[in-house]
Amino acid sequence: MQTKFDVAIIGGGIVGAATLYKIQKKYPHFNIVLFEKEKELADHQTGHNSGVIHSGLYYKPGSLKARNCIQGRHELVAFAKEHGIDHDVCGKVVVATDESELPYLDKIFQIGTENQIEGIEKIGPERIKEIEPFVEGIAGLWVPCTGIIDFRGATKKMVELALQWNEKSELHLNTEVEAIEKEADFSIIKTNRGQFQATYLVFCAGLQADRLAKKDGVQIKEKVVGFRGDYYELTEEAKHKVKNLIYPVPNPDFPFLGVHFTRMTDGEIECGPNAVFTFKREGYGKTDFSLRDTWDALTYKGTWKLFFSNMSFGINEYRRAFSKKLFLKTLQRMIPSLTMDDIKPGRSGVRALLLAEDGDTRDDFRIEYHGNSIHVLNAPSPAATASLAIGGYILEQAELHFNWK
Repeated sequence: MQTKFDVAIIGGGIVGAATLYKIQKKYPHFNIVLFEKEKELADHQTGHNSGVIHSGLYYKPGSLKARNCIQGRHELVAFAKEHGIDHDVCGKVVVATDESELPYLDKIFQIGTENQIEGIEKIGPERIKEIEPFVEGIAGLWVPCTGIIDFRGATKKMVELALQWNEKSELHLNTEVEAIEKEADFSIIKTNRGQFQATYLVFCAGLQADRLAKKDGVQIKEKVVGFRGDYYELTEEAKHKVKNLIYPVPNPDFPFLGVHFTRMTDGEIECGPNAVFTFKREGYGKTDFSLRDTWDALTYKGTWKLFFSNMSFGINEYRRAFSKKLFLKTLQRMIPSLTMDDIKPGRSGVRALLLAEDGDTRDDFRIEYHGNSIHVLNAPSPAATASLAIGGYILEQAELHFNWK
């Protein structure tokens, strides 16, 4: 095992994997190390999301999210085809069930058109029924380029390919970065499994992004706050009620897309997620608790600003988290024929939000530079879809800031 590298990437989710893939492909002579504190790659946000290849429908035209999502989607689908990653570009419907949602549906359509989402069209109740026979809606959008994918499989394949291009590059699992020391021309990375040196650092730390930024000496006012999303699954008897992907019209005042139906690559049908404040950043159980994470979040004024500005939504989300009946009621808005017997508890995920002090969720991707480091401080959904484009963007910025030739 060597301890000196040209580049160290901290974080083995799909963004870290895609960054390794992109840099190693362009610079096969670079010796690169990827550190992941868990025993497996993609073990947090990447492996616990809904597995959707997003189209770019919701994101402000010209934003990093919009540009990277659309480019990344094309790259990801091509990657999946080339390397046999389970995926299906099956399309989705966005369904309005109430007159009050129609202006928001029009706005989303306008954004999708500006973002040049291919094939997007407005549809009526009859067309909705053709696509999803059990859905009841008054209007909708058909988005044929949305799909599903095995993000864990994609992450592992990116790392596997990158390590084949340079036998001196390494992956270190179960290796947590505990401290960073800056020297004149390199950094010393102190981990639970010894010390390493690297000339350049790229941090793709997701739920721990703010803490690792501070360890690297970045002055950051915002904090990452975690929100857990719980899923239900349809039982075998109810799976026929969902063909592919069904989304509600998102509430523009709430920073989440709402509870939706997703056919996964393994054939399971998931319903969710809701969005509730979590008392542990990496806690997937409803009663998981970390004193440090809770103290960090609840002593931060940005958390309270977000709570107060979304009070009614937050209360409803919490009630639904502990009530199957309320969760079902939300699902029945789109598929009224669902019953209590049709759904069973599924898994959970946690999403990292970089919260400003005023409670703003900082919804665009945020990537910053500090000396010989690059920090991905905020990469919420659709970061998994956009991962290869984000990796490419980080590569371009590294070339610019680090003068790589």
